[in-house]
Amino acid sequence: MTTLILESDFDDLNLNEVAETGYGIQAVAGATGLGLPPVTVQWLEGAGDGSRYRNKRVLGRDIDLPLDIVGRDRAHLRELIGRLARMMTGECTLALIEDDGSRWTTKVHRVGGGEYTLSGALDVQTTITLRAGDPYFTASAVTTQTVKGDAGTRSFLSDLVALPVAASQAIGTILLPNDGDVPAYPVWEVTGPGRDLHVVSANGEALRWNGTLAADEKLIIDCREATVVDGKGVNRYANLAPAPRFWVVPPGTSTARAELLDTTAASQISCSWRARRWMVI
Repeated sequence: MTTLILESDFDDLNLNEVAETGYGIQAVAGATGLGLPPVTVQWLEGAGDGSRYRNKRVLGRDIDLPLDIVGRDRAHLRELIGRLARMMTGECTLALIEDDGSRWTTKVHRVGGGEYTLSGALDVQTTITLRAGDPYFTASAVTTQTVKGDAGTRSFLSDLVALPVAASQAIGTILLPNDGDVPAYPVWEVTGPGRDLHVVSANGEALRWNGTLAADEKLIIDCREATVVDGKGVNRYANLAPAPRFWVVPPGTSTARAELLDTTAASQISCSWRARRWMVI
């Protein structure tokens, strides 16, 4: 059974608390908006019959969340309603925790709902409508693939399938397992020494950085934000080669080619990402 939790900067609400303790705020059956998100599709209309598909854009999702709020007494019931009301004043994180402990989240804002009728009992029922601008649920767990330099051959070993290269070059193939439903955005972190980073996706999309890293100096490339900074936060975007491709990690297991020149045993390349899903049950 999936457990829902609402989180903000100042409070966390376990939406399975009534089932666990007999009191609290409980998400009940009837939630909508947790499946496939809406899309807008563009079609090309020609002179002939029919039309041709051009592309689509995935839209944000609206989630209707029915809640049962149960207090120990009237004062406790007012406290629970107040906590929920304060939570709904700003951005929240809706977290879904599956039976195996995996955790998936999306940022939400209240856009409607929240009405209820007082019946004199110690519980009330209401439905709140939340909008998630990001249509995907993102895994909290980070997947990281790390490869290190070798002082003797200057090639990446262990996690890489070695290719024959010159002694001053580090090159190899790295596996990128993505258990999500949609592409994930990688973050590349490189520890020097080294120069001329070159990472190529299985489809041949190339991202090249022509700068140089001293020993222990770091470079961080965020493919979602399209940013390139060093370990001190200094912008190093200018060292990118022309027409950079901030490519994504597709669902399933794919491979990428990584290359770095003038490496030592201290050199390291890490590729990290969070899986994303259309829906979580």
